[in-house]
Amino acid sequence: MGAPVHGLTAKTQTSLEEVKRNTKRHRRHLLGNSISRYYFLFSILALCLVLGLVIVFIGKTALLLFTRISPQDFFFSFNWTPEEDAFGAAAFIVNTLSLTALTLVIAVPISVGMAVLCAEIAPNWLKSFIRPVLDLLVGIPSIVYGYLGLTVLLPFLRRVSGEGLGDGLLAAAFVLALMVLPTICRISDDAIVSVPRKYRDAAYALGSTRLQVIMRVVLPAASRGIISAVILGMTRAVGETMAVVMVIGNTPQLAKSLFAPTSVLTSNIVMQISNVEFDSTWNYSLHMMAFLLLLISFVLILIIRLLGRKRRDA
Repeated sequence: MGAPVHGLTAKTQTSLEEVKRNTKRHRRHLLGNSISRYYFLFSILALCLVLGLVIVFIGKTALLLFTRISPQDFFFSFNWTPEEDAFGAAAFIVNTLSLTALTLVIAVPISVGMAVLCAEIAPNWLKSFIRPVLDLLVGIPSIVYGYLGLTVLLPFLRRVSGEGLGDGLLAAAFVLALMVLPTICRISDDAIVSVPRKYRDAAYALGSTRLQVIMRVVLPAASRGIISAVILGMTRAVGETMAVVMVIGNTPQLAKSLFAPTSVLTSNIVMQISNVEFDSTWNYSLHMMAFLLLLISFVLILIIRLLGRKRRDA
């Protein structure tokens, strides 16, 4: 009778040791989860704090502008001569919108076409080549694009157009189109690939050609993702600075032609912010331009979020 008791005691001790190990492992997991939870909470709070400080600092400084000039003079006047206390930013706002629209007109058809090629038409070996190249183009610094525009694009535009300079909206639009093209193309590619296969099969079963399937089934189904890609590209085009500064001419005037040197919100800020006193109307005007860019980015991101929510609900 002693042997079974001894065996039972050994099994009991083994079970107790296993329970202790499991308890320690469970406690380590709980500790790790708690640390991770507090770390992520701290990260979110730090991000919100930094974002809030940026908004408060830029917004507070920008709103001081309207204690010295009226909003009408700032938003609707085309006269920007700070030396004469004229701070009309309408020309920069119009130029920024014109540059963004021209960039999208150039970049969107090419980007969506390349996305369709990668997702629907190209063989696998070509896809495996194009997609890494596009990912590589996304990571190239903007100043490299600006340097290429300055040394290659501008001389080409001078020869083609016969203009003496070549700086202006067209050169900036070409450079920005090259910059936003990989972003729009890759996101559109993902949106097209995510369209369920059954949509294509049903269209082919009805006798549709490949072009009809792409134009009437795949692209409409992926339209929200493509629109999100376009808006992300627009966000980068609106906020880009260095590449634009190098090719647009940096002249504070309304662009009356595609080859006239001009300036946009970002280029005007970066060219003048270092030459002004902090407590001056000039500085407040530049901060208001930055605040406008911040608001535009927020609106565009909000539109993307709403489109993503509608796509999930659908």
